[in-house]
Amino acid sequence: MPRWSRALTHLSKLRSFDSFGSAKDFGMIHRQSYAAAAPAAADSVDKSFPTKSSVNLDKMFRSNPCSLAIPRGSPLRVEDPKYEGLKHILLKMMLFYSKQSKSIRGANVIYRRVLSQVDKPAIYEVFNLEKTFQTSFSLLVLHMWLCLRRLKAEGKEGVELGQYVYEIYNHDVELRVSKAGVNLLLTKWMKELEKIFYGNIVAYDAALLPEATREELTEVIWRNIFSDDGTSKPDAGALRTVQAMERYVRREVSCLALTDKEAMFSGNFMFTPLENSSPDPRKR
Repeated sequence: MPRWSRALTHLSKLRSFDSFGSAKDFGMIHRQSYAAAAPAAADSVDKSFPTKSSVNLDKMFRSNPCSLAIPRGSPLRVEDPKYEGLKHILLKMMLFYSKQSKSIRGANVIYRRVLSQVDKPAIYEVFNLEKTFQTSFSLLVLHMWLCLRRLKAEGKEGVELGQYVYEIYNHDVELRVSKAGVNLLLTKWMKELEKIFYGNIVAYDAALLPEATREELTEVIWRNIFSDDGTSKPDAGALRTVQAMERYVRREVSCLALTDKEAMFSGNFMFTPLENSSPDPRKR
């Protein structure tokens, strides 16, 4: 079984997060690991992002979910090149059309869709987040979880594709950590970030279980993305923003469930656009 799926299965049985301490303490360890893994980036804030959200959060993410698939004919779609004749024969001999090659190409597109949501200014503006290494990594993990969760619903084939996506993600995170200024003991910090990744996935999955309350997902999002003082619940000032992200996450889960297998496996989907007053690019 692929590594991320095997670890997810194992961690799911450890609902108390024994490897990290109690679930209540996970947020503190989460932040401590960030501080250790990227000390140079922890204080590096991109000041180009506003400190106040300029949108009406109360009205956002309340519409009915819909498929996130990019329609055929859209310039945003990524299609496998279609070759004929000698070129097709040569590429076939080079295993360009093998299942593994197709999976790797699809995984690359899937990960680019994740980055297109996480690296855009809009998500930081809407949810009133400073663009630090910590927040970017937290949002990256959140959207990876959304994709891996949807792929896993397709069974073994989806789990195998998810492993390719995870390997691409892992390489990208290593580059991001190096870029943030951590060159010594890189392997150690990557292991810390891997623990955070799996811990976050378990927490998000647990918050979506039928027996979980709605507040559980809100609290998990607060601890993993917003909290910087060790509190387990959002304060009154932040609650509105965190609840908006909770609605966003639930809506994306529902939208991805409505997105067909072909769109998911080829990466021809887009997360809900967050740009202010911008039309949905899938409809252009």
